[in-house]
Amino acid sequence: MFSEINVEVEDGNLGRNSSTATHAQVKIGVSSAESSVPLLITNAMKPEDIKSKLGYTPLADACIDATENGLKTIYAIPMKADIPGEIGSVTHTGTGEGTFEVKGTPNNAYDIVVQITETGDTNEGSFRYSIDGGNNFSEEYTIPLGGKYEISGTGLSLDFADITSEAKSFIGEDAYAFSTTAPTMNNANVLEAVEKLIGYNKAFEVCHIVGVSTKTLWAALQSEAEEFLTTYKRPLIFLCEGRSCREGETLDEYMAAMETERKGISSWFISVSLSYATYQRKDLRTQNINLAGVISGLIGKAKESLSIGCVEEFPVSSAKLIRLLPEGIEDYSREFDEMGYTIFRQYNGKEDYYVSNGYVMSPAGSDFRYIEDVRVLCRIIREVNLKATDKIQTEVDPENLEGSVKTIEAYLNIAMEDCEKDKIISSGEVSIDTENLDILADETLDVAATWVPMGTARRFNIKFAVNNPAASGGE
Repeated sequence: MFSEINVEVEDGNLGRNSSTATHAQVKIGVSSAESSVPLLITNAMKPEDIKSKLGYTPLADACIDATENGLKTIYAIPMKADIPGEIGSVTHTGTGEGTFEVKGTPNNAYDIVVQITETGDTNEGSFRYSIDGGNNFSEEYTIPLGGKYEISGTGLSLDFADITSEAKSFIGEDAYAFSTTAPTMNNANVLEAVEKLIGYNKAFEVCHIVGVSTKTLWAALQSEAEEFLTTYKRPLIFLCEGRSCREGETLDEYMAAMETERKGISSWFISVSLSYATYQRKDLRTQNINLAGVISGLIGKAKESLSIGCVEEFPVSSAKLIRLLPEGIEDYSREFDEMGYTIFRQYNGKEDYYVSNGYVMSPAGSDFRYIEDVRVLCRIIREVNLKATDKIQTEVDPENLEGSVKTIEAYLNIAMEDCEKDKIISSGEVSIDTENLDILADETLDVAATWVPMGTARRFNIKFAVNNPAASGGE
C-alpha cells in the first residue's frame, strides 16, 4: 500500500442559501525578463527595483500594485508574449511639419504623449514624453541627431525626421499622442506555467494570472485547482481578470455578456476581478487598469478569515483610485456582485473605495462563497496535512487502539488549535474514528476535521424612531 494523505472537502454543512500560515502568492504574467525559476519580489523593493527585475511590463505592474496594497512576498513567473502588443495611430496636435513615427513592439499598455518643448530641427529642438497620458512627464531631451530616440524599458523608439524646407520641423507646444496595447499570453502556456508550480517547493496560497482571461481559461484552472487539491494536497486559489466594457458596448450588453461568462464556472478556487479604474500606481503613473493587483495585495494583508471588504480595515484611497470605469458602472454594481465577481464600490458618505465582497465562483448554497472562507479552508488543509504526514507509518497497537489513536489525534489537533489561537476560526476539532477501525487489515485511519468559522457582519438592519418621554408618562 502506498502511504498517502487523502483529502476530501465536505460542503453544505453551514446551510447557506443560494502562526504557520503563509500569505505568499504567485503571479504569472508577460515580462521581458527571462528565468527558468520564479523570481522573488518583496514589498521592501521600490517600483524601480521591481521594474529592473521584470521590465516595464504587465507582470511588474501587478507586483507593484500588490506590494503597495499589503502583499509582502511574490513569486513572479515571467512569460514570453504569445500575442505581441500593438501600436495605435499617432495623433498630431500643432503646426510642425516634421515627420514623427513610432517603431518597435510595446512591452505594456501605454498612453504616450510626446510634447515638443523647444522649436527646432533634429539636434536643435527639444522634447519630453509621458507614458501615462500626460500625467507625468520625463525630463527634456534634445531631439537627437539622426532623429532616433528609444524610450527605455518600453520596447518603443521615436523617429523624428526633418523637412527639407527652411522652416523649422518641430514646433514648441506641438504634441504627438498614441496608445499601445499590452502583449498577452495564450491559455496553453499559462496552464503549462501553472503545472510547473506542482514541483515548486515554496508555500503560497494565491496564483494571480495577470492579464485579461475568459471562461475558457477559468474552466481549465478549475480543473487544475481540483488536481492541486486532491492529487498534490496543495490547495490554491486562482485570481483572474475579467474583461472590461468594450468600446461601443452598452453597460446592459456588457452585463449580459459577463453573466454568460459566469455560467458553467463552479469552483471554490476561482476568483475573478471585474473592477476597472483610473488608478495612480506607486511610481506615480496614472493608468486605467484591472484592480486584481490591488485585490491580491489586500488578500496578502488580511488574516485568512477577514473579508477584504472590511470597511474599517481596507479602504483604497480616492487619491489613488480616482474613478471606476466605465462611467456609470456603479449603477450595475449589485448585479455584478450577485453574479459572484469581485468588484469595488463606494459607500454613501465615504470618499474612499472598498471591495464589495471578495467572491470565489462557488456553486449555489456553498459553505465557501468568499475568498476568506476558502483561505481558512486552505490553511486548515495545509496544516492538518502536515501534521498527518509526520505520522505516516506510525505504529498503532491493536491491543490499545484507543490509546494509540488518541495520541495521533492530539497531535493532529495542534493544527486546529493554532487556527483557534490566531482567531481565524471560532472552534475546531480533529477526530479519528476508532469504532470501525481495523488497523491490521486496512492500515488506514479515517480522520474528520471540523470547525466553526468566524462570523462576518455583512449588513445591518437599523430601526430609527423618535422617543417621546411624555407619551410614556415621563416628565
